[in-house]
Amino acid sequence: MPAANPDRHPAHDTLLARWTRTLGALAEPDPEAPEPHRYGEDLLARWAEPQRRYHTTDHLIAVLDRVDELAAHAADADLVRLAAWFHDAVYLPERSTNEERSARLAERALPEAGVAAGAVAEVARLVRLTVTHDPQPGDRNGEVLCDADLAVLAGTPQDYAGYAAAVRQEYGFVPDDAFREGRAAVLRHLLGLPRLFRTPAGRDRWERAARHNVATELELLGS
Repeated sequence: MPAANPDRHPAHDTLLARWTRTLGALAEPDPEAPEPHRYGEDLLARWAEPQRRYHTTDHLIAVLDRVDELAAHAADADLVRLAAWFHDAVYLPERSTNEERSARLAERALPEAGVAAGAVAEVARLVRLTVTHDPQPGDRNGEVLCDADLAVLAGTPQDYAGYAAAVRQEYGFVPDDAFREGRAAVLRHLLGLPRLFRTPAGRDRWERAARHNVATELELLGS
């Protein structure tokens, strides 16, 4: 029996099965296409990169789980799941183009995997939407993905503190004053949205707690 890989996430095999199941629901059979797990392995390697502290495999799992919880609201939940896999697949904290580069990765990889052009375009659109987390009314896929990605804001005070600390670690190269200014701008943008959560279930479960957590962090940053 081969030795266990200590760097491999405990949920690796489960995640790979989830990826293969989702891709299989959308890809056209093509005997010449690479095996689906090849793409899943590449994505999981990206999510495990050492510069990540919050945008890790655990974040991917959390977003996929929240998409599953909200799936009934989506126009096509499998497209949202694919977008969740790609939404932070490219992540370098010092760059401001991560979402765009993640969307372009989807635009390259998914056609190779047999996904139709219209579905690829929708996945890429959803990934780009995570720049603002502000879907248009009636954008059911966008509402589900954005709610799933922002659900972390509604954690317990302890969980939220852990999330905020992990974000700070990712930006450890940024001086404290500059980080506080940039982070505060992000939090003010979120609080300025008419609603943080657009699905009915998201609003009911997470809106109040998330606004309280974000407002508390913003206050602490200014103290």
